[in-house]
Amino acid sequence: MSDYRPIACADHERLEFAALTRQWLDVRVDGTSQRLLPLDMYTRDGAEWLQARNETGEGVVLRLDRLKL
Repeated sequence: MSDYRPIACADHERLEFAALTRQWLDVRVDGTSQRLLPLDMYTRDGAEWLQARNETGEGVVLRLDRLKL
């Protein structure tokens, strides 16, 4: 069983909209601020994930419940 905690609907919609419109977002991940370009969101292993690119162009995959918008 996964320890995933669903995020608020408003945050989920914000991430989806940013991915659809290719908008950069400032987020906090594990206490560190990052600027990310959301590319896709998907479900795997009982959790929701964000596929994104950071400012250096590196691809990142983050669990949604680890993000603070």
